[in-house]
This record gives sequence, structure tokens and C-alpha cells, in this order.
Amino acid sequence: MRLRITYNSLTMTAKPILTIGTRGSPLALAQTHEVRDRLAAAFPELAAPGAIAILVIKTTGDLVQDRPLAEIGGKGLFTKELDDSMLEGRIDLAVHSMKDVPTLLPDGIELPCILPREDVRDAFICLKAASLADLPAGAVIGTASLRRGAQILHRRPDLKVVNFRGNVQTRLRKLEEGAVDATLLAMAGLRRLGLAQHVTAALSVEDMLPAVAQGAIGITCRSGDEGAHRVLAALNDRESFIRVAAERAFLTRLDGSCRTPIAALAELDGDCLSFRGLIVSLDGVTVHATARTGTAAAAASMGTDAAEELLGVAGQGFFKP
Repeated sequence: MRLRITYNSLTMTAKPILTIGTRGSPLALAQTHEVRDRLAAAFPELAAPGAIAILVIKTTGDLVQDRPLAEIGGKGLFTKELDDSMLEGRIDLAVHSMKDVPTLLPDGIELPCILPREDVRDAFICLKAASLADLPAGAVIGTASLRRGAQILHRRPDLKVVNFRGNVQTRLRKLEEGAVDATLLAMAGLRRLGLAQHVTAALSVEDMLPAVAQGAIGITCRSGDEGAHRVLAALNDRESFIRVAAERAFLTRLDGSCRTPIAALAELDGDCLSFRGLIVSLDGVTVHATARTGTAAAAASMGTDAAEELLGVAGQGFFKP
């Protein structure tokens, strides 16, 4: 990728300097537009008309909506087609919700940039009750997240959790139609879509530990693309990058996927990094939790060490049916 604008001699329209790949959901597009605007603000040449193109790419995870992610392959279903397009040279960058990105990236693709992280909390959305605690026994909660479902069942085993997929707008519509009594969504996504008014209550991280990297937007590029690495370096948020590194190291050691209820949160205060992580059985009965404090430089080793502790307590077969 070269940061130089060229023009078609017949139409005098700018040829893209950068092509960004994204999923087509409203949230994915909102996140991609944020990346585009940040790039344009940081590099005047990228603010020129047509300098940045956006290519919407359908992923398997978007196309298959009638089954849980765990049944059709897990998180990579939201990234594979974007990865393939990047390696084929169709796109220069790909924008991702980091909680959807597998911990192992394909050869030739790197993740050098995390934008400033949004609100990490989960949102409780319900038309019938003010909080999770206020729901009556037997109430139905819809969620596509095993992490959310397991933590809900741990606190409220009298509730029923059902698979509930679709983009944010689809889930809100299904809730209004009475398909479920309540649902949980990420505060970050609702804020980015301007839909925070639908939130009944934001759940504290003590009540609902978030997904690894929840609220973080990541941008990938090809390993050898020096131009892409240069522009992404200007956008990378150091604090968010360190926090996400600790959480993803935890997930990597646990071999986490959409089949495993895993939660983690790292927080940075100056150079002091605090970390919390937990694993939950699918039925919510058993929870193993841990915590660490250390320096920012030790982010990845802290996450790995925390995971080692939980593996030792729970055993490798903890998540197996």
C-alpha cells in the first residue's frame, strides 16, 4: 500500500489508497466508519474524496443465523472471509469487533492496532423488569453468548436461557415482539449505534464479567504491508492494546472458543495492570475465578499465568459435555 493519490484521467475521480473490508451489519459499518474517520483525521491524504474505499464482505457467521455459533464453527466464522480477501489483495485493512476475533490469526495477517476501548459492560434490556434480579422465575432470556448464559444461570438458575442470534436491531425487534422476556447486549455496540436509550440497566463487571476484548475494535493488515502498519501505528491506543493483550493471552491458553464460557477483564492504571478472569460450566453451576496484578509489560504473561491456575483447578475436561 502506498500513500499516494492517483486519478483516473477520464473521470478525474480518486482511486482508493486504502480499501477497508468489513462485515455488513449496522454495527460493523459504524465501526468501519469510525476507523475511516480516524484515518482521515490523522493523514490529510486519506481525507481526499475516494482515498478510502469500504468493501462489505459477507461472512458465514452473518449468513447462518438459525444455529448457535458453537454448532457451526465458532468465532472464525466472522473473520475467515475477511482474512481470505486480505490475503488475496482485495482489501488492505479489516475492521473487527475484537471479541469475535480468534486468538490464532492466519499466516500473513497481523493485528497491530486497537482503537480506544468503549464501555466493556453488558446491557440488560427488558420491557418487563428493571433488572435481572427482578425477573420472575421461568422468565426467558435470549442470548447468543454462552458466557452470558452461563453467568446468568449461575446467579439465576430459575431462568431459562435460549439461543438468540441476529444483529443488534434484529434482537431488539424480537424482544419487542415478545420472542423472549429479556436479552443482554454489549453496551459498546449500543453506544456506537446510538441505541443506548434501549438499555434497561448496565450490569456491573462484578455481576457480569465481560467477554475477552469486549468493547474493543481491532484492525488487521497483511504482515508485509509497511504502509498499512505505518497508518495503523498512528491509530493504536496503547492502553487498550495492553488490556486486550492480557485478556487474549488468557483466552489463548484456555483454548477458548464459542463453545467455552470464558470471561476476562484487564484494567490499566498508569503502569499497574489488574486482571480478572473466570470460567463457568455451561449450566452455570460451577465457577472458577482468579485475579492478578502486575505491570503493563507483563500483560501477556499475566493472562497466561491466570489461565494456567484455572486449568489446574478445573482440569482440561472442564468444558466437555
